[in-house]
Amino acid sequence: MIAAPPLAPTHPETGNWLAWDRDEFARKFSQRPFLISHQLCDHPLFDVERLLALARTLPASQIEYNAGKLPVSISQTETPMNGLSADETIRRIEECESWLVLKYVESDPEYSELLNQCLKQVALDSEAIAPGMMKPHAFVFLTSPDSVTPYHIDPEHNFLLQIRGEKIIRMLYGNDPSILSPQELENFYADRGRNLKLAEENRDRCWKFSLAPGQGLHFPVTFPHWVENTDKVSISFSITFRTPDLDKRRALYRMNSQLRSWGLQPSVPGQRPLRDLAYYQLFRAWRKAAILTGRSN
Repeated sequence: MIAAPPLAPTHPETGNWLAWDRDEFARKFSQRPFLISHQLCDHPLFDVERLLALARTLPASQIEYNAGKLPVSISQTETPMNGLSADETIRRIEECESWLVLKYVESDPEYSELLNQCLKQVALDSEAIAPGMMKPHAFVFLTSPDSVTPYHIDPEHNFLLQIRGEKIIRMLYGNDPSILSPQELENFYADRGRNLKLAEENRDRCWKFSLAPGQGLHFPVTFPHWVENTDKVSISFSITFRTPDLDKRRALYRMNSQLRSWGLQPSVPGQRPLRDLAYYQLFRAWRKAAILTGRSN
């Protein structure tokens, strides 16, 4: 059994919305998933009407949605739409069998303030492990009953906070190349999609978490996972950030992809530190030149 996290503080007006076991955080942050707790379930920013108002202020690029009843393994290009507008999807989330995410909601000042309050708490323990917190972003997920979020990876340090409903999360160890190959990482960082194909032999190798309202889960960077809703609507708040080492990691995999397109066979990032440093500097110079000449994408 996975131990329950400590209760979050009962006075969130101080901005301390989250709680965790500090020893567990020190052992597991960025290395293993672990549960935390929070006091956001009754926060007015997560009322459906408030989320609907938020969605109406966001550009289309910050709203992603599709049909919710999906297989565990499916590419993003094959994922069917739900035939509705984003507005209709939110209003009919209980019945429309859909998955929707509002991205970068910190563009709204109220959500930005809440994100900053939460990450200020996280930084008290994360900085000693992964210094240089930067690029804070927040996402709100709304999903219909019995929806499935397919098997995929994400690029940030992430805490998913369950607000309403319950979901089951299955996660695999992302540092094992038999689970997540260097080529899959390269494809991901080269913007070829976040969804992966789950090997059947790996289904039984996962951690399983049943996430209830008031609980949160830490997702280490690029640890593959998929999510299943139970029979109620789910609302979740994802607080994320990056660190300089993650930007370097992304650059190295993107550089490898470019080198491979030139017919070369680069080594896997992390195997040759001096080579990594040289390639990272080369990548930065290449990107700067591309930007200056107007050829970046």
